[in-house]
Amino acid sequence: MTTRIHDARTEPHAPAAARRGRHTALVAAAVALVGAVAGTGALGLGGGGDERPRTPPRSGSLVPVTRATLTERTTVEGQLGYGAEVPLPVKATGTVTWLPAQGTAVGRGGTLLRVDDRPVVLLYGSLPMYRELGLVRTRPETEGAGAAGDETEEAEAAGKAPGEEAGGTGAADEGVAAGGAGAESAGKAGAESAGKAGAESAGGTKTPVPATTAPAPPPQPLRGRDVLQFERNLAALGYGGFTVDDTFTDATARAVRRWQEALGVPQTGTVAVGDVVYAAGRVRIGHAGVRLGSPAGENALSCTDTTRKVVVDASAADARWAVPGTRVRVGLPDGRWVAGEVTAVGRQARPAEGDGGGDGDAGDGGGAGATVPVTVSVRDQQALGRLESGPVSVEYVGREARDVLAVPVSALVALAEGGYGLETADGRFLPVRTGLFADGRVEVAGPAVRPGVKVRIPE
Repeated sequence: MTTRIHDARTEPHAPAAARRGRHTALVAAAVALVGAVAGTGALGLGGGGDERPRTPPRSGSLVPVTRATLTERTTVEGQLGYGAEVPLPVKATGTVTWLPAQGTAVGRGGTLLRVDDRPVVLLYGSLPMYRELGLVRTRPETEGAGAAGDETEEAEAAGKAPGEEAGGTGAADEGVAAGGAGAESAGKAGAESAGKAGAESAGGTKTPVPATTAPAPPPQPLRGRDVLQFERNLAALGYGGFTVDDTFTDATARAVRRWQEALGVPQTGTVAVGDVVYAAGRVRIGHAGVRLGSPAGENALSCTDTTRKVVVDASAADARWAVPGTRVRVGLPDGRWVAGEVTAVGRQARPAEGDGGGDGDAGDGGGAGATVPVTVSVRDQQALGRLESGPVSVEYVGREARDVLAVPVSALVALAEGGYGLETADGRFLPVRTGLFADGRVEVAGPAVRPGVKVRIPE
């Protein structure tokens, strides 16, 4: 604003009344200019002190500066469910004669399906069933066969036919020759004598001895880690009378027979490869890969976990919060929040939905939208109600400022020279540095800012 000052000496012909009016206008303009400069100084223009000049108090509520912990929370979308379905390693062969309903929970000792009307039972463990479990039976040896074999070997070593004595065949031949000569020279008596001698000599051949079967040896124990895993399950089902170790003994076989009796199957004391399926724990039946009457196979039945969980496709570029053990909150469709915890984080990034490019590497320019799967468990399953699947929200803590001075964000006043300040109850302006913004409050710091100082929230 520009003010022009007129000198009375340059206007000698102006009336006296007009000169008095212009003088009054000059005084009023000067007063207005001083007031404007004072107001500008109160708003922070000019000067660099810790406090700004005072202004007349304005309307608005007063709030104190307080110490608090500010938490920045971020919300992402997730999907509630039982997790991905995985096939059960069914090794039974035959025709599927019974299948459970989808969603059925099966625990240790429960029947997963029936093949040829035999139950396939669920047991707990990490080692798959790969062989029959039972006592090891060996083949009995034949004693006669062994003796005859030894005799044959000795005869062959001597250059003779089996069963012949030394000189037996030669003597018989000589006897026949002698008998012939005697018949020609001495008549019938010589022939009979020579024939008798040859017959006695030939009679030296031995008669084979019939082979005899030796008594069957007793069954031998079976040993291995799979035996220990099975015996732990058998004991957990209430069948005892044996030592839980890595050795399948007669006592184990007796316990197996009692278990088989309860299952309604032949009591053999032996567990076939297809009789059981191992899993880490209780399972929830998923989709069946076969129908009744179809041949059983590896993909006959699938399962999931029995507990509901949340899977979040978190941005690979901003997944620092996703660490196993991180506490989060899960927002349900009905508006309630339940506690959750990160239990697993995928190691391989994948392109965002609708992004056909990139190889899943978050550090590559083509994978800017890549995501990693983050699994959140909910310990209080009852808090989820009857909801089995659906979209949910997951809230996690991004940053946190503990024991800091804080005021409502609306108490901040923008200063003309830049930055922010707080207006006190008596009209002073205190410049402040701002920190974390969270939950409608802001972290502040400054030389004149202390706990308990009342600041104004402008209307």
